[in-house]
Amino acid sequence: MAGSSHGHTPAAWTGVTISFIGFCVAGVFMVANSPVGFWAGSALIVIGAIAGGAMKMAGFGTPKEPQDVVEARERAAARERATA
Repeated sequence: MAGSSHGHTPAAWTGVTISFIGFCVAGVFMVANSPVGFWAGSALIVIGAIAGGAMKMAGFGTPKEPQDVVEARERAAARERATA
């Protein structure tokens, strides 16, 4: 999985960071017995998911392939065409 860059995008980092903060806020206010704070933290979790999804749709969710990978794929395709 390390070779697939799964989760190593600005969209993923932003969504997870906002959601993590929301989990922390909700947890603190749950222990403090404050329903308003708990629901505010829960709202942050949803906002994190929305922000990550919006950034993914804006193009920040897919890492660019390194140029050497693109060139290697093109060379392999050319060899395949030459042998066929």
